Amino acid sequence: MEEISKFAPLLLMFVVVYFLMIRPQQKRQKQEKEFESQLKVGDKIITKSGIHGKIAELAETSVVIETMAGKLKMERSAISLELSKKVQQQ
Repeated sequence: MEEISKFAPLLLMFVVVYFLMIRPQQKRQKQEKEFESQLKVGDKIITKSGIHGKIAELAETSVVIETMAGKLKMERSAISLELSKKVQQQ
């Protein structure tokens, strides 16, 4: 019993860290993967670096976006979930 009470604060701290940091991050990663898989040609998007464009081509891990300056090839993970949602709502 005495040993359990020694580890109780450490265990409690781990549980708090899990629910405040680890679990929300896992949920966010799942949402981003789902968003990446639902992309289609013609979608208006914004990259994480702030480039606006429209999807011209899709590959398994990359995407070609059409911008005012021409076409750019990027990774799908470079597309911003939040900013692209705002563009699609307008």
